[in-house]
Amino acid sequence: MKHPFLIIFLLLSFFTSHSQITGRVTDTVGNPLQNVNVYDEGTFNGTTTNANGEFKLKLEQTKESYLIFKFLGFQTEKRKIETSTDIITIQLIEKVTSLDDVVITNNEDPAYSIIRNAVENRKKNLSKIQEYKADFYSKGLWKIENAPEKILGQEVGDLGGGLDSTRSGVVYLSETFSKISYKAPNRFKENIVASKVSGNDNGFSFNSAEDFNFSFYENTIDLGKNLVSPIANFAMQYYDYELEGTFYENDKFLINKIKVIPKRPNDAVFSGYIYILEDTWEIYGVDLMTTGKSLQVEVVEELNLKQTFNYSEEYKFWTLISQDISFSWGILGISGGGNFVASYKNYEFNPQLTKKDFSNAIITFDKEANTKDSLFWEQNRPVPLTSLEREDYTFKDSLQTLKNSQPYKDSIDTVRNTFKVTDPLFGYSWQNSTTHQEAGFTGLTDLNYNTVQGFNIKSGVYFRQKDTAGTFRTFWEIRSDLDYGFSDETLRPRLTFTKKFNNFSKPFLIISGGVKAEEINSTNPINERLSSIASVFFERNYLKLYERIFGEATYSQDVFNGFRLSAQLGFERRRSLINSTNSPIIENKNGGFTSNNPLAPEAFGSQLFPSHNIGRLRIAGRINFDQKYVLTPNGKYDTFSDKFPVFSFAYEKGFASDISDFNFDVVKARLTQTKTISRFGELAYSLNAGLFFNAENISFLDFKHFNGNQTRIGTSDNYLNQFNLLPYYELSTNSDYADVHLEHNFKGFLLNKIPLLNQLNFNMVVGAKSLFTDSHKPYSEFSVGLDNVGFGQFRFFRIDYVKPYQGGWQSGALVFGIKLLDQF
Repeated sequence: MKHPFLIIFLLLSFFTSHSQITGRVTDTVGNPLQNVNVYDEGTFNGTTTNANGEFKLKLEQTKESYLIFKFLGFQTEKRKIETSTDIITIQLIEKVTSLDDVVITNNEDPAYSIIRNAVENRKKNLSKIQEYKADFYSKGLWKIENAPEKILGQEVGDLGGGLDSTRSGVVYLSETFSKISYKAPNRFKENIVASKVSGNDNGFSFNSAEDFNFSFYENTIDLGKNLVSPIANFAMQYYDYELEGTFYENDKFLINKIKVIPKRPNDAVFSGYIYILEDTWEIYGVDLMTTGKSLQVEVVEELNLKQTFNYSEEYKFWTLISQDISFSWGILGISGGGNFVASYKNYEFNPQLTKKDFSNAIITFDKEANTKDSLFWEQNRPVPLTSLEREDYTFKDSLQTLKNSQPYKDSIDTVRNTFKVTDPLFGYSWQNSTTHQEAGFTGLTDLNYNTVQGFNIKSGVYFRQKDTAGTFRTFWEIRSDLDYGFSDETLRPRLTFTKKFNNFSKPFLIISGGVKAEEINSTNPINERLSSIASVFFERNYLKLYERIFGEATYSQDVFNGFRLSAQLGFERRRSLINSTNSPIIENKNGGFTSNNPLAPEAFGSQLFPSHNIGRLRIAGRINFDQKYVLTPNGKYDTFSDKFPVFSFAYEKGFASDISDFNFDVVKARLTQTKTISRFGELAYSLNAGLFFNAENISFLDFKHFNGNQTRIGTSDNYLNQFNLLPYYELSTNSDYADVHLEHNFKGFLLNKIPLLNQLNFNMVVGAKSLFTDSHKPYSEFSVGLDNVGFGQFRFFRIDYVKPYQGGWQSGALVFGIKLLDQF
């Protein structure tokens, strides 16, 4: 070695030029203070304390250092650092605010004048930071208490080893280090350089800076629902304010502590405190909370949000240095909570970022992000672990080692694969944890009724091979499904092969064939469970079926980001079916069943079409404009954005039919979007159109069938793809068509302002729909209704009054929506 002394010198220089300061922060009676901001004076090099009040911070020893300890509601403390071995104990004193110098005029609390100034300067203060780079650290923790053994009959297990003997414990613990970049107004990029998930050394955290990227300078804060900022342009319509006092920061900045009081607690609002600087009217800090009722997520009890800002002497503005989101929840006796802590350091303002510095990949992971060892985390983690967190990491790392051992896998498989006496009815599954193979039988519980098959039962068997990690990033599966009708005494088998090739462009190949009794409308608007109930109890056999013997192959993949293309080629033999039973099971006065021919409901035994063969080609695409995504070493994951609509298109061709008139061509297009309109709720629309070619005498099966509803029961939380009172096949067409669906959900904007009604936390929904075809008069529906209907945490219902119009007003009716029904 040529320069051993040089290497030794460099190593010594590194260790002597950086020191790690550790310590603990408490209040005056010794209680630990969590999320205290600790930073090197005059810099953005900082950290926060953990739940035990502990902190650690690396400092350069090339200069004299002063640490600043800052916590909302307490006096800021400044401490000189004498040696690198200091273990600091800090006691923070609760801040005493004063109203001595406050002048009250016009019998108005001075807080209102301060808020008006903050509102007036909101855009100016928002625009002070145009671009930056920074280092970001986050830690997320979820806990659960009193977890049941089963939920809806399904085993809960120990949630990955997170539950102790009392069915309580940590179910998620994760940390990340990121490099983030921002350019106003909305360009954001995050590169996660280190990611740690307790109990999963191959996992990637879902903590991200993107989730923390919101500002109270905006009118609304997106927390799943848009909540109104205390300094929004329209904030005084939602809040009352009280000035609790003022204090000085560093004898230089006058801070106003303002209590934020919602006018209506169930509105999309916060309560708590906002701290506003005098003169510049910037935000010094926020300490706010909201409730599950305000979020309309009733399982959430409280969500608390704290932000702390630091002043830049160089740039003369205040910027975010830490953020803490904590929450508690409870349902059916189960409860829990958690928190996400974020800290920002090493800001670089105005780094001259360009469009090339950003892409649609808003979050990326380094390939080695999840391979960092414990030494790396111990040396770089800015927020020390609590004893609970250390124990969770240690226990779950040991548990993972155990779970990866062959004896453990064998024992788990032995227990899981044990055959039980109820398995022939409810289904049986088998697994091999070593080879990542699964197989099973789906049971005999899928029993339904229709007038073609009578009572019918569906079941199936499958075999599945997952990837080497035991996930569905790639997999293949083969399954056989059987459908037997007891009345028509017909068994209809199908075989399907599915393969997913990778988790980036997500190419799927599906090859299937067999015999199937299929709904005439291939989009299946009639819920089979609901149809069975209507047929058995009310003599309403809305489900109309035909039989097809088919073989087809479908291939789909993302061609490039935001554009997915699929192609399907198939050949089939189609046969009309007739009712095998015309006698209702339970007699009533509804007039009895109709035939299986929707064009001749009274002509029992009539056939809808002659049996025929036909080939079918379908090419379809979907474009998500400006699609954003998360890119990990394991795959690409698209994120949702309401900025642009989604455009879908399809070309379908029927060919090689033994009845030449049944050949056809059709082109279809659809544009859909659900857009949050500030505090006014969500506007959703769907525009559809189709053009038929060479289709004058095609089979009724290939008509465009519009999704109607004759049950008066809504089965989805999305009404943009159906008409609520349209008979299922009344306006089916083989000519050009267009339809439009508009719906606005006010999300409490209207009803939350009405006394008494606002206690119900319902949402008003209005809608309009129209259908245009060459062969029928235009058909329209207008509706007004209530969403989020229910009680407490159970709000699965919706009620709409719908009024149709077609050449004149028709009888209206109520439609009762059950949001989860389409899942069964």
